[in-house]
Amino acid sequence: MESTPPPFKRMKSRGVKRSGRLEGWFAGEDEQIEKYLHETNRKAINNPKLITFNWLKEHKVTEVRSLMKEQQLKRFLEMFENIYLDLVRIFYINLQIVGDTISSHVKGVDMEITPKVWTTVARLKFDGLRINKGNIGVVKDFNKMQFYRSCLKNPQTKVRNFSVGGLRLNERLITFIVSWMLTPRGSNHSILADEDLVPIYCLMNKVKINWIHIIKEHMQKSIRISDYHYPYAVLISKFLNFFEVDIEEEPTEVVKESHEIKNVSLSKMDFTKIGKMG
Repeated sequence: MESTPPPFKRMKSRGVKRSGRLEGWFAGEDEQIEKYLHETNRKAINNPKLITFNWLKEHKVTEVRSLMKEQQLKRFLEMFENIYLDLVRIFYINLQIVGDTISSHVKGVDMEITPKVWTTVARLKFDGLRINKGNIGVVKDFNKMQFYRSCLKNPQTKVRNFSVGGLRLNERLITFIVSWMLTPRGSNHSILADEDLVPIYCLMNKVKINWIHIIKEHMQKSIRISDYHYPYAVLISKFLNFFEVDIEEEPTEVVKESHEIKNVSLSKMDFTKIGKMG
């Protein structure tokens, strides 16, 4: 997907005075470099995933396509960009979240992710319901067990945990999108948590979600929890390009075809295409 040329000038500030490759990368003192070196050996970055609306259309998964379009998630879900793993880590090391404002500092460039930046890069707007683990009560009529049963192929199944295995196709695919792309985590995608079920419920019931708030909260969670993977590598790499961070000679990882949600993903979910789907 092509990126819109940035309308703002790059803002530079003084970085750490230290020789070597890391000079000018950080907003703070040498301790930030030590933190980066520690985090590099300890924290992984989530493998990016993407899904195209054309694929959903071709495979007649029309309801899922319609629900994602209703949430204005097309640009975000189809994002394609080479990712800069070192710089993604730098973004998180220097990340500051104050209220609704996200800012970071990478290689001498100050980055303030304003509503205009969100709209330009990801076509996301700062509106909709703000939900997180601590305030699921704001979602009216949500009953975790009742909703989960309504998503099952066999609603009479005895529920021991909120496993994804027995879900119908649309619900399973939406679950995949939520847990791998919208609020990605590094492991245990087979069991749904509250923070999965609430956005799935909102998606299925066309309740507009503030996805910027969700992403911001998820970024903050990845910093706070030591074994949590850094999410949104493609989005952050797009931010780096938007602010014209110097990426020349930076090691990159190409987003491969294997990252795309396609027929093989359905096969892994134990679904096979037979005629019309959705």
